[in-house]
Amino acid sequence: MRQNQVQKSTENREAAFRHEWKHMVGYGDLLALRSRLTAVMAQDSHGVNGRYAVRSLYFDNLRDKALREKLDGVDCREKFRVRYYNGDLSLLLLEKKSKLHGLCRKEQTQLTLDQARAVSSGELRTAAGSGDPLLWELCYKMETQGLRPRIIVDYTREAYVCEAGNVRVTLDYDIRTGLTGTDFLDLDCVTVPAGDAPVILEVKWDAFLPSAIRDVVQVPGAHTSAFSKYAACRIYG
Repeated sequence: MRQNQVQKSTENREAAFRHEWKHMVGYGDLLALRSRLTAVMAQDSHGVNGRYAVRSLYFDNLRDKALREKLDGVDCREKFRVRYYNGDLSLLLLEKKSKLHGLCRKEQTQLTLDQARAVSSGELRTAAGSGDPLLWELCYKMETQGLRPRIIVDYTREAYVCEAGNVRVTLDYDIRTGLTGTDFLDLDCVTVPAGDAPVILEVKWDAFLPSAIRDVVQVPGAHTSAFSKYAACRIYG
């Protein structure tokens, strides 16, 4: 991911809520969408041909609050994760995803390798000492709400962007789970397929979605879904 993208997000913790569609589609739909999207949108520049590997470490408490709120469709909810791309540990991102009335917001900040190790091992004093507001919030909630590293989620992503409407369309597939392991900084840690998880089409935009993009993301028979990669990767426990 480009450094200026991280800086922009880090400087603006009050990021706006965005619209989001999610659809579960098949592999044949993936091929058709890939062809149509390249005709109207630009491929994400930080991937190889728009494609890259994503690894995330998700946090939850002992009562599985984030998981249960997702499955129960709670209107106002949040979850924390740390992620990196393409096995590159030089850019580690702490993210907080919030949902409110069907809209989504993502706050983001960059972590050092030591900070990522600290939060993944529960060394809260070391991590919270940075003074970063988002990292401090995670450490505070680990201390007061019992948040802990819960599961590794791996997948491949293809991403397309459009400046008009600040639109981002992603195709996520080959979703894999780290089972009970949480050592997400170990590039050789074992992950397994998350059951029969489908291809996930996600469309995010700000004030408006251009009609050309609205048309090309239509998939016959697909409906808006609340699919969660985190929940899918918890099927084994």
